[in-house]
Amino acid sequence: EVTVTNDGATILKQMKVLHPAASMLVELSKAQDVEAGDGTTSVVVIAGSLLSACQKLLDKGIHPTTISDSFQRAACKAVEILTSMAVPLELSDRESMLKSATTSLNSKVVSQNSHTLAPMAVDAVMRVIDPATATNVDLRDIKVIQKIGGTLDDTELIDGLVFTQGLAHRTSANTRQEKAKIGLIQFQISPPKTQMDNNIVVSDYTQMDRVLREEKEYILNICKKIKKAGCNVLLIQKSILRDAINDLALHFLSKLKIMVITNVEREDIGFISKTIGCRPVATLDHFTPESLGHADLVEEVTAGDGRLVKVTGTGGLAKTVTLLVRGSNKMVVGEADRSLHDALCVIRCLVKKRALIAGGGAPEIEMSLRLMEHANQLTGMDSYCVRAYAEALEVIPLTLAENAGLNPIAVVTELRNKHAQGAKTAGINVKKGKITDILEENVVQPLLVSTSAIMLATETVRSIMKIDDIVTVQR
Repeated sequence: EVTVTNDGATILKQMKVLHPAASMLVELSKAQDVEAGDGTTSVVVIAGSLLSACQKLLDKGIHPTTISDSFQRAACKAVEILTSMAVPLELSDRESMLKSATTSLNSKVVSQNSHTLAPMAVDAVMRVIDPATATNVDLRDIKVIQKIGGTLDDTELIDGLVFTQGLAHRTSANTRQEKAKIGLIQFQISPPKTQMDNNIVVSDYTQMDRVLREEKEYILNICKKIKKAGCNVLLIQKSILRDAINDLALHFLSKLKIMVITNVEREDIGFISKTIGCRPVATLDHFTPESLGHADLVEEVTAGDGRLVKVTGTGGLAKTVTLLVRGSNKMVVGEADRSLHDALCVIRCLVKKRALIAGGGAPEIEMSLRLMEHANQLTGMDSYCVRAYAEALEVIPLTLAENAGLNPIAVVTELRNKHAQGAKTAGINVKKGKITDILEENVVQPLLVSTSAIMLATETVRSIMKIDDIVTVQR
């Protein structure tokens, strides 16, 4: 399987690392993905640079505990510096949130489609929260569905549900249902099976006829009860024991003008129930009008070389949305999904901690300069260690300049000079290939992404510093 991505967490997840210290860096990337969702590459790059600084300090004969404690103090100081640089943000400021989402998407493979995906990420998060009271975002309320076919520009945000499996039984009359009453069942509409394997010996055709008649009556009875409850769209959970529904049942339901969508995954049940307000029903006796959900429209549409069922107009009571990601092939769709996840996480960071900072290497250089000044006021080993920590932070602007095809040393020296003169928001403008005020270029990121990266990278480096030896054991 081929994965095309530049998402740090995805790359490290795919790598099969064996060394214990390398495993810690993979876990670090995962931790950043959970905490902030973005900055997964930066956090590993910072950790690597800090470990390199530790090696130099150890060569000078400084004790690992001293280095570890100094790094912790330096990290706390760095977070203070970042917080002092931050610009407060209101969730009503859609423009700033769009800038943050666009900055996140601009470093991805799908950067040319950021103008389409960024507004969707902002709208999706704003629809599932109450901006006045929210302190976090549950990303499980935003379902991302992948569908091959079309281009990334066909990606859409839907207030409702999308089923990629299409209708189970299609006639020209039943591909659209307005004022839908939707039932969600977890039982099977097919002949029951015994607990053990068994054989029935049929000796003549009358007995055979009776078996078929009983089966028909059994299934027809279930279908009539479903219709009696007022249901006109039926969702059936995937069954592992036997067929969830057979052709005979589909035929009866079609005659009763009931749309059927089969193979609903077990993990989607909660999201579906929350969105349309229905209750999953495990037995036929509990299938009542009260257990049904409601939607203004359920219709089947053609998408690429397949079909989709869209459920829209769910009344807006449920704070859930669905993002339908389209693309020409599996790799493009997969990368768009990962990039959208990062953009959603960036908006979630802004909901958690409502503050923005400049991007483009500006905060790292500012932290480096301020920590250098702080190191000059310290004495003894602390001063050495904090200075080494400050130098290590310069790895982000250095890497950024290198990736943009610029001269890293010249660019970082000029950047340091600008910050020393008081230009706190001066950063590397990748598009123009020079140093500019990065806030004017709309390159911004949430404060939480940077503070989380600094703290997590420092904690990991401290853990590695405390390791005396590696003992291999056989299990």
